Amino acid sequence: MYNQDTHTGPSFSLANRIKRLVWGVAQFLFFRYSPKPFHQWRAFILRCFGAKIGRGVHVYPGVKIWAPWNLELADECGIANGVTLYSQGKITIGLRSVISQGTNLCAGTHDYTKAGFPLITKPIYIGDHVWIAAESFVHPGVTIGNGCVIGARSVVTKDMPAWTICAGHPCLPVKERILVQEVEKAS
Repeated sequence: MYNQDTHTGPSFSLANRIKRLVWGVAQFLFFRYSPKPFHQWRAFILRCFGAKIGRGVHVYPGVKIWAPWNLELADECGIANGVTLYSQGKITIGLRSVISQGTNLCAGTHDYTKAGFPLITKPIYIGDHVWIAAESFVHPGVTIGNGCVIGARSVVTKDMPAWTICAGHPCLPVKERILVQEVEKAS
């Protein structure tokens, strides 16, 4: 954090702001208007800006990314058009996880208890085999356990347990998630 008082100046250093400016130009010219099937191209662009990207990752061109250097995407995860990765802090998305359209992962907020509203960043961790359904909002500092499903338009304000279906505002666990393959093996 660069500045404790957001009324008198920016929260990030000049170097950070210049880096984000360069990223913004690259995102507009080379990322945003690339054809939908060009996932490897977009992964290459993200790697050029410091993102850690696994194999077979599908990041669609309509994804808004604040700072790719704070992004880690494991193998075969998918990020749909219209997703906002507000990566002021680190965002990690696990193996084969899917983030559906319109979802917002927000890794930054402000301390409203202090006069200058200083920026606070907290990492977001999305486990493996997670599905975050359309138009959900994930708050800073949240961990979503492996195999968890977050229902559409949910507001996730606290950690969600592994292998559960969760939904609502605020998001709460609803029931256990059981994969059909596991049921077939048991019988």
